[in-house]
Amino acid sequence: MYTRFRHAMQNSAFKDVKIMDIKGNPAQGLAGATLGFFIGFAAVSLFGPTVGFLKEEGGISPALAGLLISIPNLSGSLLRIPFSAMVDTTGGRKPFLTLLVISILGVLGLAVLITTAGENIGLFYPWLLAFGILAGCGSATFSVGISQTSYWFPQRQQGTVLGIYAGIGNLAPGFFALLIAAVTLPLFGLAGSYYVWMALLVLGTLGYALLGRNAWYFQLLNGGYSPSEAKKTAMEAHGQELFPKAKVSESLLHSAKSWQTWALVVVYFCTFGGFMALTGWLPKYWISYHGVELALAGGLTALYSLSASLTRVVGGRFSDKFGGGRAALLSLSTTLIGALIIGFTSALQLAILGVVLMALGMGVCNAAVFKLVPQEIPDAIGGAAGWVGGLGAFGGFVMPNLLAFFVTKFSSNIGYARGFLSFVVLATLSALMIFLINAFGLKARGRKV
Repeated sequence: MYTRFRHAMQNSAFKDVKIMDIKGNPAQGLAGATLGFFIGFAAVSLFGPTVGFLKEEGGISPALAGLLISIPNLSGSLLRIPFSAMVDTTGGRKPFLTLLVISILGVLGLAVLITTAGENIGLFYPWLLAFGILAGCGSATFSVGISQTSYWFPQRQQGTVLGIYAGIGNLAPGFFALLIAAVTLPLFGLAGSYYVWMALLVLGTLGYALLGRNAWYFQLLNGGYSPSEAKKTAMEAHGQELFPKAKVSESLLHSAKSWQTWALVVVYFCTFGGFMALTGWLPKYWISYHGVELALAGGLTALYSLSASLTRVVGGRFSDKFGGGRAALLSLSTTLIGALIIGFTSALQLAILGVVLMALGMGVCNAAVFKLVPQEIPDAIGGAAGWVGGLGAFGGFVMPNLLAFFVTKFSSNIGYARGFLSFVVLATLSALMIFLINAFGLKARGRKV
């Protein structure tokens, strides 16, 4: 790659441009971003074990538990839009490292608080929320990594590389839920588990700092090239195809005027926001409604999270073959059936079946949504991805609180089951949005996409 760059410098088109050392390559760019997102996204499963511990030690109300479970998703979703926009000006490394460092501080605060407070931790509930907001910043790396990775690869490879990036990164909540339940809780207890988590987060951040690289265009800009020189050099010497628009605000504004953007926000709110919500809520559901031990609750939660994540990788190929619209409708139907099963059963085996069906449906639909984004909003893909990814992920904050509302609404624990009927409503509404896109979207109207 560097030899190719040196050779290009000898051409007359580059005779007035200085030679500089370019670091990294597409494979390294993908690996670095995937590692960073994987380690940062673990905050989605942050408070499941903590809420189980609080229940055992006297507990908090279902409403407060729902807020605690959802709070990391608040910062993780809302910060996706501005930090994603920063990639178009800096290349990704700075916003990525900023989010990971903030997340480290949040996990450190939680570890110290749990260690010092012990059984009285419920008295420090506001601090739990504050540190949860900080720790949740790590999950905002999703949109940063999407953009950073995209600039490294040509258009024809986008589906494959982004499927790898999102699919592997989404394994983090399930992996950490399983690690906490099976290894760290039995060996180190809850406080020790957070210190282990912090150590892994620090190592992952250092790994990203070593591996993560901005694409050629941004390295050239940082090396003193003008935007036009950097674009020409990156294009002709390295084959870079994608470049940021002159104004990020224009992409956000243009995509906000498209009804398809908001239709896809609704769908992603259900499936990806729901994925984030259930990864945090399921430990409490398994413990409080089915009476399982904390370790088994963690294992069942990991089953859901890992299934949804691995299915997302397969869902990308499925969407390429059959179309994003068809894949989304099929997957939403699967999600709806799974939610109905959970909503009306008290049997553990049937509940597990329902959760697995929801995982499969949500995983495929998450992939289908980002198949539809460039199809329906081709003139402002970056802006649309920001709205869909950020506001859709906001469901991870809203849904645990809605599920907690059902628990308080019913006098018995049946509210834990009935709460899943909210996903029946969301899946139905999302299917309607996909139907409208299939019937009246750009592709349906015969426009070139």
